[in-house]
This record gives sequence, C-alpha cells and structure tokens, in this order.
Amino acid sequence: MLRGRSNRPTVTDRDVKQLYIHVPFCARRCSYCDFSISVRSVTPVASYVESVALEIARQETANWNLDTVYLGGGTPSRLGSGVGELLSIVRDSAIVAHDAEVTIEANPDDVSRAAAEGWVAAGVNRVSLGAQSFDPKVLAWMHRTHSSDQIAIAVRTLRDAGVANISLDLIFALPESLPRDWSADLDRALELAPEHISLYGLTVESHTPLGRWRDRGEVTEAPEERYEVEFMLAHDRLGAAGFEHYEVSNFALPDRRSQHNSSYWTGVPYAALGPSAHSFDGRIRSWNVATYTDWGRRLRAGETIIAGSEELTDENRLSERVYLGLRTINGLRATDAEIELARPWLEAGWAELANGTIILTATGFLRLDAIAASLTLAGSR
Repeated sequence: MLRGRSNRPTVTDRDVKQLYIHVPFCARRCSYCDFSISVRSVTPVASYVESVALEIARQETANWNLDTVYLGGGTPSRLGSGVGELLSIVRDSAIVAHDAEVTIEANPDDVSRAAAEGWVAAGVNRVSLGAQSFDPKVLAWMHRTHSSDQIAIAVRTLRDAGVANISLDLIFALPESLPRDWSADLDRALELAPEHISLYGLTVESHTPLGRWRDRGEVTEAPEERYEVEFMLAHDRLGAAGFEHYEVSNFALPDRRSQHNSSYWTGVPYAALGPSAHSFDGRIRSWNVATYTDWGRRLRAGETIIAGSEELTDENRLSERVYLGLRTINGLRATDAEIELARPWLEAGWAELANGTIILTATGFLRLDAIAASLTLAGSR
C-alpha cells in the first residue's frame, strides 16, 4: 500500500468512508460554469494520474475504509482508460468496500461502448450523466459539447455495459428570453428511466460567459416566480413517477439515493484529491490550490498543495447542523426553542413536525436559506 506523510491537518482517528477525486478537464467551459476546470483539447491522462498518485502518497490513509468513491469535475469521463488506473491507485492505498458506490460524472458524448465497459471493469457502478437539457438550442446556448440525441444513446450504452444506477442532471429556471419547454425536458428524462435525477436552478456567476452576458444586458435572470413554478412542476411530476424528493436538488427511486452526496449532509469526515478538492476530518476543513498546473507543479516539487484551512467554530457547527439537517427529508432534530421558532413555517405549510424533527416540504425547500438563517441566528444568541 502507498503510505506517506500528509501535509493536511489531521485531528481525528475516525474512519474516512468517502473519497472525492476532482478531475478538472473539460473540452470547453459551459456558459454558466465557474468551477475549477482546465480546458484541454487533449487530456493529459498520464500526467494527471501520476499527480494523484503523488498526492495520495502524502495522505495518512490507514483509516480510509471507503464506502463511496466519487469522480467529479470537470469531466472525469475524459480520462478514458485513466479511470481504471485512478481507481487502482485508490485500491492500492485504501480499503474500498466490495459493495462501495463508485460514481463517475460523464458527458454523453464521452460515453462509448469501450469506455463504459472499461469503467464497469474498473469498479464503477454509478454514472452521473450531465444531460442539462434535451433542447438543441438550449444545449448550444449552454456551450455543451453533446447533442440531444447523444443523451439517450449514452443511457442505452451504459445499460448495455452493465450500469444499473444512472443519474441525470438537468438545469431549470433559464432566462425567459431563451425558449425552453421545461415540461418536455422532464418528460424526456423520465422516458430514459434513470434511477436518480438532480435538478439545479441556473445561477449567474461573475467571471463566466453567462455573467458577462448579464453585465452587458444580453441576458436577464429568470424571476423567482418562474424558478418556483418550474421547481414545483418537477417535484410534482417526478413524485408522480415514483421519485423521492430526498434533498433540495435531488430525486431518487427507492433505495437509489446518492450515498456519497448524502454523507456530506450528515457532517461526517471525507477525503478529497485533486486541484481545488476540499477535505474534512471532522473538525478542520482544508482545500487544495485551484489550478491544475499549480497543483501538479507543487506535487512534483514536494511543496504543499494546501491553499487554506479552517477549524469549525461552535457557531459554524450550529449553522451547518441547521442547514444540513433542513436540506434533506431526514430533517433537523430540533430543540424545543427551534420548534417554537418554526411554528409560522409549520402553519404556512413550509415544514412538518414529526417526533421532534423539522422536515421541510417542497415549498419549504424553496425558502431553505432564509429558514436556516433564522434558526441559526436565534440559536447563536
């Protein structure tokens, strides 16, 4: 096994059950994207895998008993056969459960029969497919590299390769100036029979193409009313199809919740590798330098790759306990004072109370930030 001295703060002996690996490469930047990515016409697979091996060798992996491994990005599917090499390094360095959930994010145009079979052979058993929309005009506006037809082809290819757990990503609340039939997109997604669907309302971030379009007055963000209408339409439509709305942005068929993402919402320790990756040991959160070239250079030079860290204060813990609890249907185990503060939301239908647990409804999810902030503020007094 690879072992090495970590340059990351370590203050807990608790088992690390989740590992995230950031793969930053993309063929192009989507119009809305402000993630840490590296746009490359040719993906430097060998160099990247070598860098991950150097980083994991620095980690104290003796307590890594992994139940989930998640390859996110960026576009991990651009690694091709490098996915197998990457997961092999992980298995040489940590204990990975035989039934671990191993997820890779993929773009539809990267899904070939050879790639899918290679991922399955490497242990991947869940694929998160970045569909975003089925409308060709919308895909072009988003700067996506795949076509609408390639989404269905990718799903069939993954099924044929043996992937039994597929998630689709969709983006809603697009600018009103962009013609898009959200109901039709939901229908097309359901026709593909995925086990999981993630829905994200479009946000306009500075330093993105979309942010520049907004600043020039070429795009106006969707009003809150449209956001709510499309969110509730998805809640109703997916619920009728048997999906459980188990987290603000996530819907799953029975027993198909994302195990990896669900762990984040419980505050457990997790490890992470790659540029901009964030780790948490139960008390201290730390993050790597953001750019791929800087991350790789520092690893090869034996320098620290940690860009920063923070130790959670009591106030941080209170805030995260409230926010993470309310964002899923597991709810927030509340104090008597919190329950009393929640009375107006219960009466408005934004939340329900079950055995001392506050559980937000779909309309409550739309007000999550405000509700969580109110409870946190009251609890910090």
